Amino acid sequence: MGSACVDSAHGLVGESPPICQIRRHIDRLSRSRSPVLLLGESGTGKEVVARAIHEGAGAGSFIPIDCGSLVAPLMESELFGHTKGAFTGAAENKRGLIELADGGTAFFDEIGDLPLEVQVKLLRLLQEREFRPVGSLATRKVEIRVIAATHRDLAHEVEHKTFRQDLFYRLNVVTLRLPPLRERTQDIPLLIESFLKRLGATHKVTNECMEALVSYPWPGNVRELQNCLERMVAMNSGPLLQTADLPSALQTHLEARRCGALSVAAAVNGAAPPRPAAPQSGIIPLTEVEKHAILNALEYTKGDRAMAALLLGIGRTTLYRKLKEYGLAV
Repeated sequence: MGSACVDSAHGLVGESPPICQIRRHIDRLSRSRSPVLLLGESGTGKEVVARAIHEGAGAGSFIPIDCGSLVAPLMESELFGHTKGAFTGAAENKRGLIELADGGTAFFDEIGDLPLEVQVKLLRLLQEREFRPVGSLATRKVEIRVIAATHRDLAHEVEHKTFRQDLFYRLNVVTLRLPPLRERTQDIPLLIESFLKRLGATHKVTNECMEALVSYPWPGNVRELQNCLERMVAMNSGPLLQTADLPSALQTHLEARRCGALSVAAAVNGAAPPRPAAPQSGIIPLTEVEKHAILNALEYTKGDRAMAALLLGIGRTTLYRKLKEYGLAV
């Protein structure tokens, strides 16, 4: 892919085919006012895409609405506003989020969390371009674009009567599915570079650490990767980010890869490496697994530390450090 696909005004970083295709969709959708439904796991960048569509149109305000955080008794008031005296505590008229989005975009994040009674009012808004504040008898016209996002399977929710079918069809005019990070691993180095730049960090990531970051499945997607980098930078004075700086979840993943690589190497040569005996709890401490993996690798390579490090998927300096740490004289 050309450099134009690495980064753009859209705020999307990457050069994988799915990301380049999403950029093309953003350019097209910015020229229309049709509702857009963004699907994808949490942390895949749905709000980034929604903002990019809005900014491409260049009109009005972008109002994010987190449907999962709206308090049920006040949800309708938060969305549509209320008049003075509409309920206890309503001391004055209040504009809702929908009115604030007039002329621009209302982004309904996690729209699957909206209760059915509010879904009815949102459907009317989409169909009639009007709403009624709580406590008012008069309706108000608005001109807004609605972009919705969810990590749920809304078709499944419709089948189970937890999401209105008519609202689903009204929102599902154009659908974009954002890929999880594990399906575009080639973008991870570029994302890391971008995050470090935003953090103002001068750190560099070692090859071993980069391999671990690329191989991790990232269940929290781009958001989890960003949080991981922020933590690593905060805990490390630099200039290098190494595997020792990785959070515990990635450390465990890395150890599992090392043990797996050793098992494969041993199986190819017809011998399975012995496992450490499990304690009564049945749980083998990670340090014991690592020590045995190192000993097995050195035994298999007849003491060749460079080859052992290669089999284990670690650098030689890391192997030397661990030999000293565990008191393994080989």
